Amino acid sequence: MVLEAIKYTRGTLETLDQRQLPHETYYDDIEDTRDARHAIKDMRVRGAPAIAIVAALSLAVELTSLHEKRKLPAGAEDVKQLVEEKLDYLVGSRPTAVNLMDAANKLKKVSEDAAGNAEATGESVQMAYVEASERMLVDDVQDNEAIGEHGAAWILKNTEGYGPEGKVSVVTHCNTGSLATAGYGTALGIVRALHASSHLHVAYYTETRPYNQGSRLTAYELKHEKIPSCLITDSMAAALLNTKRRSMNIVAIIVGADRVAANGDTANKVGTYSLAILARHHGVKFLVAAPRTTIDLSTKSGKDIIIEERPKREVTTVTGPRDVGGFADQDHIETVSIAPHGIQVWNPAFDVTPATLIDAVVTEKGVVEKGPKGTFSFDGLFEGPISNGSAGNGQAVEMAMVGDGLTILSHNTTNHHDHEHKRKREDE
Repeated sequence: MVLEAIKYTRGTLETLDQRQLPHETYYDDIEDTRDARHAIKDMRVRGAPAIAIVAALSLAVELTSLHEKRKLPAGAEDVKQLVEEKLDYLVGSRPTAVNLMDAANKLKKVSEDAAGNAEATGESVQMAYVEASERMLVDDVQDNEAIGEHGAAWILKNTEGYGPEGKVSVVTHCNTGSLATAGYGTALGIVRALHASSHLHVAYYTETRPYNQGSRLTAYELKHEKIPSCLITDSMAAALLNTKRRSMNIVAIIVGADRVAANGDTANKVGTYSLAILARHHGVKFLVAAPRTTIDLSTKSGKDIIIEERPKREVTTVTGPRDVGGFADQDHIETVSIAPHGIQVWNPAFDVTPATLIDAVVTEKGVVEKGPKGTFSFDGLFEGPISNGSAGNGQAVEMAMVGDGLTILSHNTTNHHDHEHKRKREDE
C-alpha cells in the first residue's frame, strides 16, 4: 500500500507532517495559502512535486471557503488578481524547486483565460482555478507511475544483466517517493516498479544529512511497503560501490530533481553531485527521475540555478524521540547538540550535478538520453500531445517517438493508498 502524503477533497486539504516521521503519523489541516506557505518553509511538506501540488490546492481550498462564506469578490478581474497575488506569495516559500513556479504560471494563465470570457464572474474564475488545480493532483500520480515504468525498463535494458536471483540492486538519495509527490514517486517510483516486476534485489538509500530524509522518510516508505532495502550513511556510498557493486549487482544510482536546466545540469538534494562522481568512477549508471514540470528550459545551465541555504541548526542539532531499549519514547522528544556552539556552518539545501555525469533523465513521456554530440535536448518532450495512462486501471499505454535521444517505453499504471491518523492544524 502506497503512503498518502496529500489528502484532498474539494474544500479540504490535509498534509502529512513529515517532520514527525518515522515515529508518528500526523496530518495537518491546510485551510489557506498561509498554512501552506508555513508548512512548506518548515519542511512539513517537502519534495518539489508535492510542494507544487500542496501550494496549488491550498489556494483552491481558500477560494472555495471564500465562496461558501460569500466573501469571494463578484468581479472576474478581482478574483484573477487575488489568484495572482496568492500564487506569488506561495512561490516565495521555496525558490529552488521549479515545479512550484511552473504550477503557479500555469494556474495564472487558467485564471487569466477564465477572466477573459465575456460572461466571466468571480465564481466562474474561482471554479476554473479549482478544477485546474485538482487536475494537477491527478496528473502527478499518473506521471509518476509512468516515470517508474520507463525508468525500470531502461535500467534492465541498459545495464549488465541480472545479479543474485536474476535481480538488480540500485542506490537512491533523499526521499523521492509518495511522500515527496502526490503519490508513487519519481526515483523511488522506479524502485517500486523494479520491485513490482520482481527485478529488485536491494534498494540502498542514503541517510541524507543534514535533514535525514533518507533515514526518516525513505526508510519509512520502503519498510511500509516491504521493499527489500538497506540504509547507509552518506559517507558510505563509495565503500558500498567498491565492495558490493559486483556481488549485489548494483547497476544504477537513481535520484530525483528540484530543477533540471536546459542543458541537463540538475539541482537536487545536496550530496547528489558526489554520488554522480562515484557512479562514473565505478561504472554504474546515473539516472535523474523527474516530471517534465521540473525541466526549466528558461534556465540555460546549472550556473543560473539559485541554491537555497538553510539554517545552521539543521547541521548542529538532531531532534527525535528518546530511545528506550530499542523503542522510540514519543513522550520525550529531545533536541541534541552535536557540534560546538558558535561555529560557522555552511548548509546549502541543494547541489548541482553537471549534465556530463548524468546518463539519462527519466520523465513521464520517456527516457531522454544524450544525443550524438553528448548533450541533452529536451525540446521534443514539449511537442505534441501528451499520452498518459489512467491511475489505478492497469491499462498499458504506448508513447509516440519525439526527437533524438528519447527512448519510448510502454507502461502499466497502478495506484494504492493507505490512510493513517490525522492532526488538526496548529496555529503558526
